[in-house]
Amino acid sequence: MIKVPHHLAIIMDGNRRWARQRGLPSVSGHREGSETLKNIARHASERDVRWLTAFAFSFENWSRPKPEIDGLFSLLRGFLENDIDELNEQNVKLRVIGKRQRFGSRLVDLIDWAERSTSGNTGLNLTLALDYGGRQEITSAMRQLAIEVETGILAVDDIKEDVIKSRMTSAALPEIDLLIRTGGEQRISNFMLWDISYAEFYFSPVLWPDFTKEDLVRALNEFTNRDRRFGGDTVSQINERVTSIADKRRSS
Repeated sequence: MIKVPHHLAIIMDGNRRWARQRGLPSVSGHREGSETLKNIARHASERDVRWLTAFAFSFENWSRPKPEIDGLFSLLRGFLENDIDELNEQNVKLRVIGKRQRFGSRLVDLIDWAERSTSGNTGLNLTLALDYGGRQEITSAMRQLAIEVETGILAVDDIKEDVIKSRMTSAALPEIDLLIRTGGEQRISNFMLWDISYAEFYFSPVLWPDFTKEDLVRALNEFTNRDRRFGGDTVSQINERVTSIADKRRSS
């Protein structure tokens, strides 16, 4: 049986290198990368992926040159203003996780509107991680829980994994099954640290703007061929032991 990741996450790396190779400004790579995300989201939905989370702008990305940051957020505003009708036609629900305090009020209003406009859709759950950092998300959740304990809203013994998760900006998202990183780098860059505990990793050498449906299929096929252990035995190992026990009983 073909296994499909319920929740696919992607670190979309390689936009700037793609642009530099062509003598173009960084924003050109980001523009091409945004088109790639639209295509991959459509193909992922066709393959029955239910959740797709894309690392669009990290907490650390604020250190990049201002013209590049301005270009990125111009692309984001354009997407929110022009592509929501298409998301609705494709039955895609849009979410944004991460901090919003450093965004301008116009962009925050656009994000809120886009989330409301697609909230009734029941197809692919597309999440954009913006001004997001995994450590920062966990720290913020811990700070909120500390306040709740200090004010008597919550007892220390009430703090369980599900309670911690519920205080995160990604609270609505399930655990990640498959994490793809493009661009040839092999690191997770502070992305979704809580939710990748048992994720399978797939590192592609392809720069994100060049990532195609065929590259996605290769990653999904690799996922299908892996035995997920979740800290214990694989399903195949358990089945082998059950078969062995049954054979011994039949021969005795």
